[in-house]
Amino acid sequence: MAIRVLPVSAEQSDLLDAIIALGDRYTKYLGLLTPPAYRKHAEDDGLLVALDGEEVVGYALFGLPKRSLHVRLAHLCVAEEHRGKGVARELIEAIRARHAHRLGIRAKCRRDYGLSSMWTALGFVPKGESLGRGKDKETLDTWWLDLGHEDLFTEAQSDALLVVTVDHGVFAGLRGTGTERAVEESRALEAGWLADLIELAFTPQLLHDVRDVEEREARTRQRAGLAELRSLSPDSAAVAVRLEELVAATGKEMPSVPLDGRQRARLRYVAETSCAGLQVLVTRDPALAALADIALDIAGVKVVSPAVVTLHVDELRQAQVYRPADLMGTTFSAEEIAPGGERELVAFFEQAEGDRGTAFEERLKSLADDGVVWRRELLRDGEGHPVALYVWTLDGRTLNVAFLRTASHRLEETLARQLLFMLKRLGRERGAQAIRITDPFLSPAAMSAAGADGFTEDESGFTVLLVDVCGPAEAVSRKVAEIAGRMRRSAPRLDERVSPEVASMAERVWWPAKLIDTALLSFIAPIKPRWSTELFDVPAMLVPRDDVLGISREHVYYRSSGRRGERVPARILWYVSEGASGQQGKMVIGCSRLDEVVIDDPDALFSRFEHLGVYGHAEVRDAADGSGKAMALRFSDTEIFPVQVTHARMTALAKRLGLRWVPPMQLSKISSTLFQAVYEEGHRKT
Repeated sequence: MAIRVLPVSAEQSDLLDAIIALGDRYTKYLGLLTPPAYRKHAEDDGLLVALDGEEVVGYALFGLPKRSLHVRLAHLCVAEEHRGKGVARELIEAIRARHAHRLGIRAKCRRDYGLSSMWTALGFVPKGESLGRGKDKETLDTWWLDLGHEDLFTEAQSDALLVVTVDHGVFAGLRGTGTERAVEESRALEAGWLADLIELAFTPQLLHDVRDVEEREARTRQRAGLAELRSLSPDSAAVAVRLEELVAATGKEMPSVPLDGRQRARLRYVAETSCAGLQVLVTRDPALAALADIALDIAGVKVVSPAVVTLHVDELRQAQVYRPADLMGTTFSAEEIAPGGERELVAFFEQAEGDRGTAFEERLKSLADDGVVWRRELLRDGEGHPVALYVWTLDGRTLNVAFLRTASHRLEETLARQLLFMLKRLGRERGAQAIRITDPFLSPAAMSAAGADGFTEDESGFTVLLVDVCGPAEAVSRKVAEIAGRMRRSAPRLDERVSPEVASMAERVWWPAKLIDTALLSFIAPIKPRWSTELFDVPAMLVPRDDVLGISREHVYYRSSGRRGERVPARILWYVSEGASGQQGKMVIGCSRLDEVVIDDPDALFSRFEHLGVYGHAEVRDAADGSGKAMALRFSDTEIFPVQVTHARMTALAKRLGLRWVPPMQLSKISSTLFQAVYEEGHRKT
C-alpha cells in the first residue's frame, strides 16, 4: 500500500500516542521529548505522520519560527523496519509542499551518527556546525534544504566577465591549506589584475567536502572563507539527471575507473556547474582532470587547472561568449539527439509529402550511418518542447547543414533568424568560409529567414559566404572572389566608392566582413553594466532573460535627443562605461549594426520599441532631455568580442594611430581606422 502523509492535530489522541511511542523507540538519537511537546507541535501545525495503511511508520516534527522564514526540523523519524521505502522523502516533500513560501528547511544532526548520506540523498547540504549542549559537547552539523526562492544577495548579477566554479582542492588552497605549490597556484586566481575579469563561485558539493574535513579548526576556517565566493544553487532535480548522464558516460568511456562515492562527488561538481549555467570548473585534482573530455561532451563544462585560467583567461571567456547551449541566457536549451531519439521529433518537424513519419525518421537516422560525422542538434523551449532542429558537419571550408527545421511555435520566425546567426557564428568559429543548407524540406520560416539573411538559392540548396576580413573594400572583395571561385560562383566587386547602404548590406550578406574605407560611419556608445547584461548577457546573467529578448537579433538603446552626426546605416561599438574598480571594468565588449535612429516623445518611442528593449517606461522617460524628446537607436546582429578591449588598450590603440582617446560620455563618432583596430583587437588570438 502507498505511503500516506497527513497532518496531525492535537485532538487525534490515538494517532499522537502511536507517534510518541515511535519517537520513544529512538530517544538515543532523537533525545527525550515529552508528550506535551508533541501535542504543542501538533497545535502549531508542526507534526506530520506517515502511514502505511493504518500503521504509523514515520513522522516529522518541526517548528515554524515567526522571526525567520525557514522550517526548523526537530525530528525526522522512520521506523527501522520501514526504512528504504522512501518514507523520509515523502515527509520532507510534504513539508516542502505545505510551507513552500518558506526559504528552506533546517535541521541539526550529530556528526557521529553517520547520517550525512541520508541528508544528502534528501537534497540537504551542510551549512555549518555547532557544539551540542550535552556533556560530551559533540559536534552538530547544520543541514539545509533550499526551497528555491531567489536570494537577492547570492543570485545578484555578476560584474565579472567570466564566472568559474572551484572544487574543494582549489578552495582549500585559497584558504592556505595544502602544499606550497598548491596554495600558490590556487591563490593566483585572486590576483588583482583578474579581479574584474573572473569571479569564483561554489556549488553545493563544496559544502559537503568542507563538512568532511576532519579537523574542526580547519573546517571552521574554510567555512569562513565561503563568504568570499559566490554561492550557486542549481536545481537539484536537474543536477540529479545530469549526474546520471555523466556517470553513465564515465562507465562507458572509463570502465576501469570505479564509480565510488569520491568519483561521483567529482562528477557532481561537473553536474552542478553545468546546471548553474556555467562552463568552467577549476580543479587541481588529477582524477577530476581526467574526466575533462566527458565533462565537455556531456555537460558542456571545461575542467581546467588554475594555471590554465590565469594564462588563458581570454580563451576561456570565449567559452561563455559563444554559448549556443543556453541561447544567450534564455530558457531555450540545446542538446545533441541521442541514437533512438529520432521518433520523438516526427510530430514536431515533418513538413511535406515525402518527409513525413517514417521517411523523416529514417532520413534523420541515416546520417549516423553514412560515414560522415554529423552533429544533430535539437533546441527545446523552457517547457522541454522541441522547437528547432539542425544537423551539420564541416566539410573542408564549408559548413554543410542537412536539416534545418523550426517547429510551430509563437517565436518560430524569431528562432529561425537566431538559428541562422548561430550557424554563422559556428561556421566562423570552425574556420568555415561558406554555409550550405541542403535540406530539401526546409521549414517555411527558415526559408524566409535565409532569404533575408543573404543566402542565395540554387539547385543544391541555400548558400552564404563567410568573409572574415576587416579591411578595405578591395581586400574584402578579393576574399569574396576567392571563396566564390572555389565554389564556382560569381560575386560582385566593391570599392571604397560604394554608398553606406550598399556597404552595410555587404557586411550583412558577407558577415563578419567589415568594409573600413567606405562612407559607412562608425560610432561608439557608452552603456552601463546593467543594460549590457540585460541586452547582451555580458557580464553573464545567472538567471534566464526574457525569451523574446534573448533570441531576438534586434534591440533598442535610448539616449537624449541631441544629435551628434548619427546617420544610418552605421556600425556601433559598445563601451561598458562603469566597472567595479578603477579603469579595469571599462571596456569595449562588442559591436552591432545601427539600423534606425528615431527622435520622438518617450511614450511614443516606448510604445513603438517596447518589444525590442529592456528599458521600462520610466527609464525611457528619464532618457529625455530638456526638449522633452528622447532618441531610440535600433540595432541588430550584435557580435560579442572574444577579447574585451580595456580602457588602457583603447588608449594604446588610439595613440598608435595618432588619435586621442577619451572615454565617451554619450554616443560619439569614431574613425573607421580606430574601429578596425578595436575590432581586430577584440578578435585577437590568444
